[in-house]
Amino acid sequence: MTTQGSDKQTGGTGRRALLGAAVLGAGGAVLSLSGTAKAAEPAGRGAAGLRGLPVPTIIGHRGASGYRPEHTFGSYQLALDLGADIVEAGDLVPTKDGHLVCRHEPEIGGTTDVADHPEFAGRRTTKVIDGVSTTGWFTEDFTLAELKTLRAVERIPANRPHNTLYNGRWEIPTFEEVLKWQDEQTRKRGKQVWIYPETKHPSYFRKLGLGLEERVAKLLHKYGKDKRNSPVILQSFEPTSIQRLNTLVDNPLVVLLSSAGSRPWDFVEAGDPRTVADLVKPKGLREIAGYAQGIGPTLDLVIPKDASGNLTTPTTLVEDAHAVGLILHPYTMRNENPFLPAGFRKGTDPDGYGDVFGAFQRYFATGIDGVFTDNADTGLLARRHFVNG
Repeated sequence: MTTQGSDKQTGGTGRRALLGAAVLGAGGAVLSLSGTAKAAEPAGRGAAGLRGLPVPTIIGHRGASGYRPEHTFGSYQLALDLGADIVEAGDLVPTKDGHLVCRHEPEIGGTTDVADHPEFAGRRTTKVIDGVSTTGWFTEDFTLAELKTLRAVERIPANRPHNTLYNGRWEIPTFEEVLKWQDEQTRKRGKQVWIYPETKHPSYFRKLGLGLEERVAKLLHKYGKDKRNSPVILQSFEPTSIQRLNTLVDNPLVVLLSSAGSRPWDFVEAGDPRTVADLVKPKGLREIAGYAQGIGPTLDLVIPKDASGNLTTPTTLVEDAHAVGLILHPYTMRNENPFLPAGFRKGTDPDGYGDVFGAFQRYFATGIDGVFTDNADTGLLARRHFVNG
């Protein structure tokens, strides 16, 4: 995940009930890791989560990307091994021949070894995606067979030099492979594995004739995972992508929200002047609740930072979203200093860990329903402390 009409009312209500601690009433409890049941949310809100998953739900961001190159089966597998409740597998982008693959962005120069392949040197180009000029190699210029010759590398080696040990060990997974892996892991582990894929730059790809939503829906239907109780939550930064998915599948749906002053790219293209700041107001949230069951706001929309990077006073977003039946899964918690609020950093090393447990407690105390984190094990320990007091 990056910063970046139809209303099936009956399906929407069912999906929201499935997702939603916010609509299940008071008195719920979550079973902590130690086995002690305690309320995990403010009074007046139930603690049941996604089909009984704990709240706050710990979502493995691109797998266990704090420890392995993101969007690889190595990362996804480790997220499950560490105990993540849900795995964000993956950010979906298309190939030239129409397959969906899991990459953070369509540009793959920073997440694969494509630059080491002389046979693809001529594919390097500059494109404008969502108004941003980007130079590199792009998935839509490769067939799936060509992409399968590449191997994943660590995206932010300055912050995660230890992850570079695993460069070259995994190929790029397809979404279909992820769906099969999900079933295999569910059988092996004896418990349902949940995934949380995202449609990336859907307006951009639709213009190229590579519409994402129909491809996602086709695969979910093929594997019987397009129902309101299916263990697949779909997300996008473009509200119209979620609206389109709402007409194609019955899965739980989540609208991602970037910084307050930003505009979803589909709004830009449609001439809609509204910003994220408008969408997080009660009116905007009511509109989102008409076709989605949750929102994935940046953490700064939950607790803003001041000019020095310190946390200030929480906004009313959690309360306002819950009031219209939406859950909140903000992003992204990371252990390294540069990604933490200033008051929780320890030292200046770009790969050094700060007081991430303290930061988790501040965010959990707002009543969020879950959080995306690159370090699922850290998130689980933080939840245990929060739940057990």
